[in-house]
Amino acid sequence: MPRRDTFDGLSVFLAVAERGNFRAASEVLGVTPAAVGQAIQALERRLGLPLFHRTTRKVSLTEAGAMLLAKLRPAASEIERTLADLDRLRAQPSGLLRLCVHRLALPFVIEPLLPAFRRTYPEVHVEIGVEDADIDVISGGFDAGIRIAEYIEKDMIAVSVSPPFRWLVLGAPSYFATHGSPETPDDLTRHECIRFRFPRSRSLYDWEFVCSGRPVSIRPSGGTIVNDSSLLRSLAAQGMGLIYTSDRAAAAELESGQLAPCLENFAPPPDRLYLYFPEHSATQPKLRAFIDMAKTRLPRR
Repeated sequence: MPRRDTFDGLSVFLAVAERGNFRAASEVLGVTPAAVGQAIQALERRLGLPLFHRTTRKVSLTEAGAMLLAKLRPAASEIERTLADLDRLRAQPSGLLRLCVHRLALPFVIEPLLPAFRRTYPEVHVEIGVEDADIDVISGGFDAGIRIAEYIEKDMIAVSVSPPFRWLVLGAPSYFATHGSPETPDDLTRHECIRFRFPRSRSLYDWEFVCSGRPVSIRPSGGTIVNDSSLLRSLAAQGMGLIYTSDRAAAAELESGQLAPCLENFAPPPDRLYLYFPEHSATQPKLRAFIDMAKTRLPRR
């Protein structure tokens, strides 16, 4: 048996109670007086109580009707205010924008974009969740995420928000001077490698290469494991071992000469960062504003 709608007839009751007249209520609701009368009768049958005293000239509330009106009127007012708030959300960017972003996106997307976004749209509050692991933005309650393409679900809309970057094996000049440089990915078994463990999933990050035109994943050996990318680069710069990271994340260390690449001929194709979100979320003004600003203010070439 289908479940009865709890709210069925309540809007009709409210219209009659506030106007004291079936005909006046019908004009407001855009239905016939007979339809109003039928709706009230159905509501009274469902409740098992009369809601109105009726005469040929007058309609007044019963005790039950007065009790219902006293509870229903403030609830209806709150619903109307909520709908008005939703109208404002639809009309202009406002509300809370929740983003789940990979740590790599912080210096290249969030830090350069967020201050300008907040100045332009002060009614949009922003919450950033930094996650290196693969996170489901929908179940996590996020409006959008920022990741590389590999970790984005196929049914998401993705917008590029960064120039292409490469994944490289990096080491300090002092490390190469002492241990030499690997010539192929297989040589990594004879080198000290600093590995990265995802904080949430606890899985180790595999190093990816292209050998003879085919993608290859390697889990190298090493005596040090960290779950922070800044620490990863710092330890490598001190000559503790080789690391696998992006040239974007290590841009400062590469420019200063603290780190240098090796195995570049085996690097996988360039990657990008993408802002991704479910299709239905694209109509939210707060997210739309963030997307548009990212497209216009962030370099993508």
